Amino acid sequence: MTATLTSPELTKADRCDRCGAAARVRAKLPSGGELLFCQHHANEHEARLIELAAVIEVSPLQP
Repeated sequence: MTATLTSPELTKADRCDRCGAAARVRAKLPSGGELLFCQHHANEHEARLIELAAVIEVSPLQP
């Protein structure tokens, strides 16, 4: 995943939809929905998100 975040940056309050960890990836679905993932779950679901033509945005690392 190499896309950069173009929507509002993710904050510490944004959590992974699968496990509740800090969100690092936003996946925008063609239907208009949006999913947030930690890096682990983004990697796990990346192939399916690509199949769905999701726009994948990765948040830059925060200090």
